[in-house]
Amino acid sequence: MKVGLDFRAVTAAPKSGVARQTLALHECVRRRAGTEVLALTAAPADHPHRHKAVCPVFASPVDGLHRPAERWRFERHFLPEAITAHGIDVYVASVNMGLPIGLTAAQRQRTRWVLHLHDVFQITQRNRHASAWRERAYRLIDRFSIGHAVRLADAIWVPSDHTAQSLMDLHPHASERIRVLPNAVPAEAWRCLQQDVFAPPRYWLVVGTREPRKNVPWFVAAWAQARRQWPELIPELVLIGHPDDVPGAPEGVRFVHGIQDAQLAGWYRQAERLWHPSLAEGFGLPVVEAAACGTPVASARGSALDEVTPPGSPRFDPHDTAALLALMHQVAEQRRSPSDAPERLLQWAQRYDLPAHAQRVDELLEELV
Repeated sequence: MKVGLDFRAVTAAPKSGVARQTLALHECVRRRAGTEVLALTAAPADHPHRHKAVCPVFASPVDGLHRPAERWRFERHFLPEAITAHGIDVYVASVNMGLPIGLTAAQRQRTRWVLHLHDVFQITQRNRHASAWRERAYRLIDRFSIGHAVRLADAIWVPSDHTAQSLMDLHPHASERIRVLPNAVPAEAWRCLQQDVFAPPRYWLVVGTREPRKNVPWFVAAWAQARRQWPELIPELVLIGHPDDVPGAPEGVRFVHGIQDAQLAGWYRQAERLWHPSLAEGFGLPVVEAAACGTPVASARGSALDEVTPPGSPRFDPHDTAALLALMHQVAEQRRSPSDAPERLLQWAQRYDLPAHAQRVDELLEELV
């Protein structure tokens, strides 16, 4: 079997959650007996992926692969013929959309089509764009692109029951083709990643700040209030993200961005606790990554966080400031509970390890062909 995999997320944003999952899927398929995996992507003329992947002749800017014109060139004018020319049996679109446009009937029947859909927040949530006009335009374009991919797909792989239900709410006709493929968090890799970071003696950690649904300004305001009330008890706050994402952050907040996985593992490992205040998550990678590093977590109630938060971890309403303040005080006093033991967290995180992910991928490919 020959499997084609959309690699654009890895080319454009190699540190993103979508890129992490694309790489994990690539590794699982690569190791599968009797299976060849082929990466397909667009890239600049001098990009190293041109030596590792199937690319169109035309060059594309890395920071523009998400733009509608570049997506159209890739999905309409490159993918249909490239997939046919390379005899691809199964093609996986890994960027929430991206299945080819303009297939002939023969091309449609020759290949099995998979949509790897991480969430539907591009059309259900307010996303960060340069202007309100761009936000509306992208929402319409993304609605069309996701709708096209959902209609074409022979199978739709989603990371959680929450995402499955969100998709069924939008596209009820797709329900029989939806399969849950939990995200991969290679526990052994996270355990082995070791790099010291220049961190405060005590700090809480938040990973991911860009999108409004991450709810970070609300959390930062609550943390600042807690720190004023209990200055000796509440630790400093480290945000993995850019300062522009949270303008006017108070004193005691430290931003860290542009880091590699080994550094991120260091920030996870040395943190007193990871807080994840998101209003909406299709999976919640930072929660599982922190657990894989032996770091306790506290997460908001709702969305996919109800599925991936370790048992016994503190939970909170992502709208209730008073309740969050009380929880912060309690957690800061207690530091760790028995459910926060590193060994217990590591054992729990192994359910998302690469072997379990590979087994599920194998089941889904067998079912598909």
